[in-house]
Amino acid sequence: MGGAVLRILAVPGLRRIRRGLVLVLMLGFAVAELDAQDQGLVIRHLDFKGNRSLDAVTLGAAISTTNSSFFVRYSWISWLGLGERRRLNERELRVDLARLRLLYQLNGFMDVQIDTTIVRTETDAYITFHITEGEPVRVRSLTIAGLDSLPDRPRIVRDLPLQVGMPYDRYVRLEATADTIQSRLWDRGYPSASVLLGRRDLDREARTVDIELVADPGAPAVIGPIRIEGTESVDSSFVRSLLAARPGRTFRYTDIYRSQLNLYQSGLFRFATVDVDTTRFTMGDPAVPLLVQIQEGPHFRVRSGLGIATNDCLRANAGWTARNVGGRGRQLDFNGSVSKLGVALDPLASTICNGLEADTIGSSKVNYALSASIRRPAFLSPSNSITGTVFGERRSEYRIYLRDEVGTSVTFTRESYRGVPFSLTYRLAYGSTQATAVSFCAFFLACRQDDIAQLRERRFSASLIGTVSRQRVNNALDPTRGSFYSLEATVSSPLIGSSRFSEFTRLVGEASWYTPLGREVVLAAHIKAGAAVSPRLQLGAGEASFIPPDQRFYAGGANDVRGYDRNELGPVVYVTSAGNLTEDGEVIEADSVQVAPIGGNTLVVSNLELRLPSPLLGGRLRWALFVDAGTVWERGGSLASSAALRVTPGVGIRFGTPLGPMRADIAYTNSPYAAGGLYSVLNEELTLVRSDYRKPRTGKFNLQVSIGQAF
Repeated sequence: MGGAVLRILAVPGLRRIRRGLVLVLMLGFAVAELDAQDQGLVIRHLDFKGNRSLDAVTLGAAISTTNSSFFVRYSWISWLGLGERRRLNERELRVDLARLRLLYQLNGFMDVQIDTTIVRTETDAYITFHITEGEPVRVRSLTIAGLDSLPDRPRIVRDLPLQVGMPYDRYVRLEATADTIQSRLWDRGYPSASVLLGRRDLDREARTVDIELVADPGAPAVIGPIRIEGTESVDSSFVRSLLAARPGRTFRYTDIYRSQLNLYQSGLFRFATVDVDTTRFTMGDPAVPLLVQIQEGPHFRVRSGLGIATNDCLRANAGWTARNVGGRGRQLDFNGSVSKLGVALDPLASTICNGLEADTIGSSKVNYALSASIRRPAFLSPSNSITGTVFGERRSEYRIYLRDEVGTSVTFTRESYRGVPFSLTYRLAYGSTQATAVSFCAFFLACRQDDIAQLRERRFSASLIGTVSRQRVNNALDPTRGSFYSLEATVSSPLIGSSRFSEFTRLVGEASWYTPLGREVVLAAHIKAGAAVSPRLQLGAGEASFIPPDQRFYAGGANDVRGYDRNELGPVVYVTSAGNLTEDGEVIEADSVQVAPIGGNTLVVSNLELRLPSPLLGGRLRWALFVDAGTVWERGGSLASSAALRVTPGVGIRFGTPLGPMRADIAYTNSPYAAGGLYSVLNEELTLVRSDYRKPRTGKFNLQVSIGQAF
C-alpha cells in the first residue's frame, strides 16, 4: 500500500501536491513531538479571591483556563496517574482577564480590578485570580411606561428580576425583566405585546442608573378559530375537548401550553403541537387563530419484560393496550406480572434466589398481579381523567406478610393549573393477609390460635387514597438538579365499606432535592416521614390497636437506611426452635435465631448523598459518599417503643445503564439489632421466652446492590 502511494505522488502533475503533503507531515510530526515534550504547565490549583457578588462556578464558566481534575490536583493521590491534566495557556489566560472584566461590567461593576498570581514550578502552575470588585452601579429608579391603562398593572410589575437598589445587571436581570413583563402581558390577552428599553441614564460618578422600560401591550385579543391537522381515526371534536384554549376565551399562552400537554397525556398521539396560526394572524387582530398539528400513535401496543431483582428473584410482565376504544379517547389496558419465580421453581431457589429462602411468608408462593382498566381523558374538563380498574393480585413484603385479594378501583386525576397532579382513588378489595404468627402475637396481642385465625380471615377492605406530587427534575432516572415533593393520605373506614379489622388512617410525606456543586458533582438530599393511627380492637387476649401488616411502616434496605437489611430497622421480634434453647432460656446458636420485622406506626428517614464523577470511565462510572439516618417506632399504648435513630455512613459506586444507574453501596453501622421478644416454636405453638433479647451482629459492614438511585 505504501508503494502505491509513492507511485501516485511521483506523477509529474502532482509534484506541488506532493511537496505540500510532505510539509504538512513534517509540521504534524514537529507539533506531535512538541506536544509529547511539553504542552504547558499542569494546572494544579485555580482559585478566585475577593469575589463576593459572583460565585466561583459562574466565574469559572466564563473563562477558558480550567482546573485539572480532582485526582491531579492533590499530591497524595496524583501518583495514581488518574484524571485529566489541564495545562496552562499563557495567551488564553490574558484573554480570560478581559472576559472576567467584561462579565463584571455587565453585572454593574464598572470599576472592577482583576489581577493574577501564578506560582510556577518545573511542571506545575498554581493560579489565583485576585478580584477587587469595587462599588457597583446601582439602579436608582426603574420606570415601566405604557401600562397605566391596564387594571392588572400591579400584578404585571410585581416581583421583577431587576429591582431598585440592585446592581445594574444588564446581562441577565435587565433582559429577564423585559421578558417577564412581556410574557405576563401575553398571558393576559395581549399577544402583540412588546417591551423595549426606552431610557438609560448612567451616572458613573454617583454610580447610579435610571432605567425606563417602555411596554406596548397592543390590542387585547381572544382565541379565534382553531384549525386541526393530522386527525385520522381520532375525532376532531375529541381533540378540541382536550384543549384548554377555547374560541372566545381570553388569549393566554398558559392555556396553549396546557393544551399541548393534555394532548400528550391522552396517550393517543406521538406528536402534538398547539401554536398561533401565523398564516392567518396579523399583529393587532382582535382574535388569534390557533393551529393544532397532531400525529396519531399506533392503535394497539404490546409490551413484555423479563428480569431479575434482589427481592423479586425472577420476574416477568406483559401488557396489551388498545387506544381510542369506542371513541372519545378511551384507552383499554390489560396487564399481568409474576415474580418470585425462582423461589417457587426449585432448584433455582438455592442458586440465584438464595437470599429469599429465609422469607417463608412472602416468597413461599409465586406473586402475581392481573388487571384490566379503562381510562377516559378529558373527563368533565380537559385537565381531568378517570380510570376504572378490576384486579387480582398476590403481593408480599420480605419476611413480613403475603396479601391475596381481588377487587376494583376508581381513580380521578386532575392536572392543576401549575402542573401539579392530584389523584383521588377509591379502592375496594376482598382478601386476606398472611403474616407470621409471632407478628400477630407480639404487636397485636393475638397469641391464641383463634385470634390469629380471626385476623387472617378473608374480608373486605375499602380505602380512600389522596395523592399530590410535584416533580421538577432534569432527569427522572438520574436527576442532577431540581426537587420532588409528594404527600399521600389514606383512610380506611367502615363508613366506606371496610371491615373493622381494616380501619386506619395513614399519612406519608416525602421530599428530595438535587443541587449541582460543580462539573458532574451533585449533592442529593431526601427525607420521608409517615404516621398511622387506628382504633383499638377487642381480641381474646385483650385490647390492641390493629393496623394491617401491609399498612405498617418498615425501613432498612437499598433505598433508605443502607446499613440494615431490608425491613430490619425498627421493631423486631426473634423466633427460634425450642431445641435451640437451654433450660434457662439461653440461646445455643445465635445464627439459628430468625429476625422477624413487625414494623411500627411511625417512620422518619433521611439521606444525604454526594455523587462524584470517576476518573475512569467518566461517562459511565460514578462514586457516591452518603449518610443515611432513620427510625421506625410504635407510638402509644403499652406496646410503645422508643424512637432510636440509627445513622449509617457509607460509600458506593454507580454504573450507568439504559434502565438507570446500577449501584453497589457499602454502609457501616455499629448499632445492634433492636431489642425484642424471643419466641420459641414447638408444634406451631408460640411461647415468649424473653422480652428483651437482642441478636448479635455478625459484621459492621452491609452491602446493598440495586438498580436506580436510592432517591
